[in-house]
Amino acid sequence: MEPRHPPAFIGLALMPLLLGLLFFAASLTPSLIPRSWLLQGALGGLMMGVGFMIGQFFRALWGAMGLPRFYGPVARGVQIALALPVAGLVVAALWRNRGSQNGIRERLNMPPTEEVHTLAMIGVALAVFALTVLIGFAVQWIFDRLRRRLYRVIPERTANVVATVLVVVLLLFVVNRGIVDPAYRAMDTVYAAAQNLIEPEAEAPTDPWRVGTVESGIDWQRMGKPGRDFVRLGPDAGAIAAFTGRPALNPLRVYVGRAQHPDPVRRAEIALEELLRLDAFAREVLVIASPTGTGWLDPGSHDPLEYLLDGDVATVAVQYSNLQSPFALIFETQSGLDQAEVTVRIVYDYWKTLPEESRPRLYIHGLSLGAWSSMHAVNIFRILNDPIDGALWAGPPFPSTLWQQVNANRNPDSPYVLPRIDDGNLVRYQSQFGGLDGDAPWGDMRIVFLQYASDPIVFFEAEAALRAPVWMREAPAPDVYPDLGFTPFVTQFQLALDMMVALSAPPGFGHNYAAEHYIDAWVAVTGVEGWSDADIARLKAHCGGEAGQGCRN
Repeated sequence: MEPRHPPAFIGLALMPLLLGLLFFAASLTPSLIPRSWLLQGALGGLMMGVGFMIGQFFRALWGAMGLPRFYGPVARGVQIALALPVAGLVVAALWRNRGSQNGIRERLNMPPTEEVHTLAMIGVALAVFALTVLIGFAVQWIFDRLRRRLYRVIPERTANVVATVLVVVLLLFVVNRGIVDPAYRAMDTVYAAAQNLIEPEAEAPTDPWRVGTVESGIDWQRMGKPGRDFVRLGPDAGAIAAFTGRPALNPLRVYVGRAQHPDPVRRAEIALEELLRLDAFAREVLVIASPTGTGWLDPGSHDPLEYLLDGDVATVAVQYSNLQSPFALIFETQSGLDQAEVTVRIVYDYWKTLPEESRPRLYIHGLSLGAWSSMHAVNIFRILNDPIDGALWAGPPFPSTLWQQVNANRNPDSPYVLPRIDDGNLVRYQSQFGGLDGDAPWGDMRIVFLQYASDPIVFFEAEAALRAPVWMREAPAPDVYPDLGFTPFVTQFQLALDMMVALSAPPGFGHNYAAEHYIDAWVAVTGVEGWSDADIARLKAHCGGEAGQGCRN
């Protein structure tokens, strides 16, 4: 009589399922940003599906190698013996999840949450797990159909390889042409339409020192909402003088929208023409700023600088995308790098022709994707003989080449999240807990990186799939939960989810950079004088409202 095999759930699928449950338990461990029950459920279900499919892969590999399968009471007893501690681990992870999430919230100055919703979270996780497994089985079904057809014409092993390649190519084609491309076109259309809407209060300016007027070469309508907000909502001379008690100038803000011209070179040329029209090169300071994906520029950075310099500053920016930063990072990375490079080159090439004693001090600035693109635009070899005066880069994304190169030269005794570079005469780092210290005075050029240890956009690492990031192997910063642990594959997904919600952190944490920290950074970068500690504290209070709102004029 042929032996009776156990059901698939017990014999074939239990081990992959246990691996999936281990991944689910690991997903409940803390990371940098607190997660809601809904996001935790989605992450847990995805991780459970990934673990299950990895288990299925190794099970299939075991069978393909012709290795024996084990059945019977002994094998079943081993499986049950493994299932019990896994179940206990899942229960313990669920129990600890609420405490760890509140621990993260405490370090980010967020109130604790009483919402648990464990059953709802588990329901979401099971739904996502089921969807993940269905997708995996669908891909497996396509692979099996292809390889069985190929068995008729080519050897079995060759057929398996060819079928694998065909399935990968098919998936890439379907994802790119059927999902990614249509999604990109739709988002670009929607965001562009939203940016072109003119709010009733956002009428074109009439002051000759503003862009978008009848005298200006920049069209108000084509500037986009981020550009119009940047130009019209900044402080004027009256607001600055009322706060400082000193005479002030109207700060100059030049912004060229993406819709102004399809050619990035021409957009940069228009920006230079507008700077010349406004006599911007007669100001004390000129800032070339790179916007984020949507074209947004953080008023929490630019408003305080204009107060610090009594309005004697001009800022120029050119938009390259309409998309939110995560989508711009995926779809228009090169567009941002190219636009920043050509803008910096055109403005810098004109600036360096001016007499050194009368031209403005030149600084490069960017937040997030703006930091990445403006770092890319700074060609050290081009500016070596006539260097810029400095740069302030906030929240530099982890792929930023220059940031990586500088970090690689940190002093060994300094922490990865707040390193020191040599004696600090060229580059210094700042967080909400300090920094900006150096063993030597500043040199002729000053560069500051403003970054928070709790910012996953800065400290995500692609290698986190297989090894713990450097910062996880060091003593945690005050805004990082001390019980962070590393789990292969799972930690990378946790950090990826953290990046998606990094802006949900309160000002001064995550990817939400606070005006008070910009102020400290600008004081260090520009070496501004005439401001006492009390004056700086008063400015921080004046500009310390809601993130993204700038100073109260």
